[in-house]
This record gives sequence, structure tokens and C-alpha cells, in this order.
Amino acid sequence: MKEKLLTFIHGWILYDYILFGVSFLLFILFIILALVLRKKLIVALFFMLFGFASLVLGPTLGYIQMHKYLFKNSVKLLSQKKLHFVPALIVKGVIANESKFNFTECKITAEVYKVTKNKYKNYLFKLKPFQKMSILEQDLPKEQTREFKFIIEPFTYKKDYNVSLGANCK
Repeated sequence: MKEKLLTFIHGWILYDYILFGVSFLLFILFIILALVLRKKLIVALFFMLFGFASLVLGPTLGYIQMHKYLFKNSVKLLSQKKLHFVPALIVKGVIANESKFNFTECKITAEVYKVTKNKYKNYLFKLKPFQKMSILEQDLPKEQTREFKFIIEPFTYKKDYNVSLGANCK
């Protein structure tokens, strides 16, 4: 857990530091306002609640939305083919950099999950794929696309399946 947290913090950019700093300053501001207005109990409680909400929700939602905007990309599945003589699945796709920044690294993930006729089970199967693989693509300039290929092995599943692709770029 400590290692994951340190990796997360080392991956921050300048905008992340600004976001977390502003969120902490808002928290301090709302707590000070609550202390100043402590005679008015309802208003003080409102500012306390708002302060803790800004401390928790500000960085969380801000980080997610900011990275969606700053590192916008799209991944398209071109083809998927199950090999017959080797227990493997070949997945081909294209990643496009749609942001205003050059990407130094993109982690592209392919997930394979079961498919049934029940739409509720399909939703649950998407949350827990039975096979997952990731690759790293380096240096993707802005407004450029790049093709990639996965070879997922061993792949021995015999029934219906779907493949979904996703990317996390920095």
C-alpha cells in the first residue's frame, strides 16, 4: 500500500500540487470561518461540513476531472482474433492523443470478460474481467495516433466474450 501511494505521489504534475494545495487552503478557510461563527451553530456546522467536504471531495473529483481534460485520449478496437492452434488472443487497436500536451507514457489495458444474455450479469462481468493485460506506449505527440497489438495468452476460454480497451496517459 505504501509503495502504491508513493508511486501515485511521484506521478503528480504541477496542476496536481496546485489542486491539492487549494483544496487544503479551502479546508483551512472554512474551518476558520466555522470557528469565527461558532455562536451561530447552524452556520458553523455548515462551514465545518463544507470544509471537510472540500478536503475529501475537492481533490478526489478534481483530480479525476482534471486528468480527463488534460490527458484526453481515445482508444479504438480494430480487431480481435482467437488463434486456433495456440491458446492466445490477438487484439489490435489504435490510440489517439486528443489533448493539447504530448504524452510521455500511455498504459493501454485490454480486458476480456464473459458475455451472457442477462444484461445485469453482463454489467457485473465488465467489473471483473477474467483476463487482463497492459502494455506501455512511450512518447505519443499531441494530435497523433499509434497502432498497437496485444497477444493475450494463455487464452483458453471457449464461450462468448468481449474485449474492452482503455488507456491511462501522462
